[in-house]
Amino acid sequence: MADPAPSYAELLRRSLVRAPQLLEQAAHLRAARAEARQARAWPNPSAGIEIENLGAPRTASDESQLQTTLTITQPFELGGKRSARIAAGAAGVAAAEARKHQVEVDYAAELALAYATAEAMQLRAQLAETDLDRARDDLRATQALVAAGKEAALRAAQAQAGLSAATAMRAAAAADVTEALATLSALAGVGEPYSSVAGSLLEVETPMTGSAPGRSLAVATAEAERDARAALVRVERTRPIPDVGLSGGVRRFGDGGTGLVVGLSASIPLFDRNTGGIAAAEARREAADQQLAAARLAAAASRRSALAQADAARTRLAAAGEGEAAAAEAYRLARIGYDAGKTSLLELLILRRALGDARALTIDARLARVRALTALARAEGRLAFGEP
Repeated sequence: MADPAPSYAELLRRSLVRAPQLLEQAAHLRAARAEARQARAWPNPSAGIEIENLGAPRTASDESQLQTTLTITQPFELGGKRSARIAAGAAGVAAAEARKHQVEVDYAAELALAYATAEAMQLRAQLAETDLDRARDDLRATQALVAAGKEAALRAAQAQAGLSAATAMRAAAAADVTEALATLSALAGVGEPYSSVAGSLLEVETPMTGSAPGRSLAVATAEAERDARAALVRVERTRPIPDVGLSGGVRRFGDGGTGLVVGLSASIPLFDRNTGGIAAAEARREAADQQLAAARLAAAASRRSALAQADAARTRLAAAGEGEAAAAEAYRLARIGYDAGKTSLLELLILRRALGDARALTIDARLARVRALTALARAEGRLAFGEP
């Protein structure tokens, strides 16, 4: 038997350290930090050996003209190459951290919605089971009245049809529960689907916050991406600057004598001035600027929409609660009247269906409220139902 899902808070805590999409972002962050450490490395020196005058004739004094030179060359980066590379590495880490936080917020919103959906499907299944019990009671009461000659046989057929419809609704609701639990389990990174959800997220309230729409997490992530692209532009601009190599070594002559050798070398940016690389980096930075502008507009619109949806969801939930209470009272009175022979079976079936619809609307209103609150949390860069 599968285990029930824990409370949403506990499930979120577990999922943040085991969900595949979050583990992927953690790996990207480790890679960015490793690249930042690598950016601080100094260029490696190079060693070389040269043997000259191989096969040359010996001198008049019968000395060999063979010369062997051993040199070590250390390149030095000029023009701020190393500092630009280090800055690009730090900007890459900042962008990876922002992306990781953004994915966590998006994931928490998806998990909250999946949890609430599973809970709503469970409530719908319970509602369908209750409606099925009422349909059975109606059928038994109708059959008794038909047997007593107080109702026509047609009423029994109508009650049987209502029971069949309720049975079908229960089967559909059970399938919806299975699907919702499977979706929740997969999102949580659990191999075995949960059997049910233990906690209640549909009843949880989350406070409204006043974070500025222009500084949402999506905007912060876009800014970090833009800064990383700008840092890469500086790296590309330093590439054509020549690297200087300082050499030092020892030369051994054929007569056994030795001497010191020093040298200086530099590359000449004659054919490759990295114009294409610079243009490509600047184009990517410009694209990041446009993405940032779009993120700012989208963040403001998303937060306004989420606030409006949250207000509408609260109003809808209050209205649905009132409608459910009225429908329950109407069905109670109709059942009393039907048992007393004052209410027709058709009217009773209509009111029973209205009661089921009203309770389903209440469940939908609760789910809509959770959906609006998760959208607001995502717009404000918060973990849905996971942060005060």
